[in-house]
Amino acid sequence: MTINRELIDGFYANLDDRSKKAVDDAVAKMVEVKKKGGNIVVASGSGPNIHEGVTTLIAELMDKGIIDGVTTSSAVIGHEMAGSLDRVKMCDASQLGLPEEKMPRGNVFEFTRMTDEEREALRREMVLDEDLLAKEDEVEGHDVVKAAGNMAYPMGLWNETLASEILEIARTYGLPFETVAGWGADRKTMIGIGAEKGLPVIVSIPQMVGGGNIGLAIGDSIPISNRSMRLAGMLEDADIIIESAIALSQELHDGPFENYTGHGIWAWWKGLHTYHLREKTLIRIDLDENLRKAQDQQRENARIQEAIDKGLPKTKISGIPFRMEMSAFARHEGSIPVIGDIGEIWPVMALKVADELGIKLDFMSYKQETEEGKAMREWIVENVRPIDPARMRAKAGEYRLSRS
Repeated sequence: MTINRELIDGFYANLDDRSKKAVDDAVAKMVEVKKKGGNIVVASGSGPNIHEGVTTLIAELMDKGIIDGVTTSSAVIGHEMAGSLDRVKMCDASQLGLPEEKMPRGNVFEFTRMTDEEREALRREMVLDEDLLAKEDEVEGHDVVKAAGNMAYPMGLWNETLASEILEIARTYGLPFETVAGWGADRKTMIGIGAEKGLPVIVSIPQMVGGGNIGLAIGDSIPISNRSMRLAGMLEDADIIIESAIALSQELHDGPFENYTGHGIWAWWKGLHTYHLREKTLIRIDLDENLRKAQDQQRENARIQEAIDKGLPKTKISGIPFRMEMSAFARHEGSIPVIGDIGEIWPVMALKVADELGIKLDFMSYKQETEEGKAMREWIVENVRPIDPARMRAKAGEYRLSRS
């Protein structure tokens, strides 16, 4: 894939001065850490990160040794199982005689656009409703590129069905669902490249149940306490944590085994392993200017910490709409708020870091409204393939538990 440096330079030029400095600071810190052999992990939200190609770019950065781990949502895992983005036909469900009270808002039903070969391969895995599929080209509707494996037939149902098989393997071996799914996933996905290279990709507790049966299967695969400890281990090893369009991230990095915010104090007291956010760098890509205002207030007069010390609601003392992810972030000495669109910020940061490290990137994401962004989305549809169950089963057959 050709990288349009002029467009990416334009993304950078369009940023306000403070965001430019934040990007420069973030890039400098990332380069410094990688040159020292340190670790960078990403906390990725769902929807926008998939649609803007950010998750595919993160997979590329994992492949090239820049990103060392990811925590994300159950929805992203489901989308990556189905190939990240796919093309669907949306139509009025009344044309198919389906009950409106069971359909999504707008009475919409979706068909996954598949080749004959793809559909034949799926027939070997599940029984398809051939009568329903025969109506796909008969009904009126329109095509859309959207997050894959969601509500379109048959890929959405296949994803939900396969999740139960993945859950059985995961529970048998005591592994996270995400690891087992990664065994058969495309290496251009985060779960696929993570499984190939032994890099952690794990769903956080706040983002766990949101992907239908996939989210439930993720939650059921390992205990919440074990999942929290695995996540804590990844964050402990990280020198930099990048938060990308994600909500509730405070509950991610100040979880039950973290001491900077105090929440891990009793786990430590009881003898469990804990870690500390001290001396780590938190980079957050966000559209909300209030994130930067909260940090300014903390750095100018410690108002956020003052609210905590007095046991007061942070909104009362800060005077701004306060989101939970602002708390630890605004108070943390190593936080860098980057206010901007992830569709613009990620390609700028990725290219600058790769250039500084002398790494050639073979994939680049772009803001989806641009012509390059539209072409990128089509590329993902055509080139990032759904999970291969046969490859996953083969890996499951070879896997052996440690005897230690």
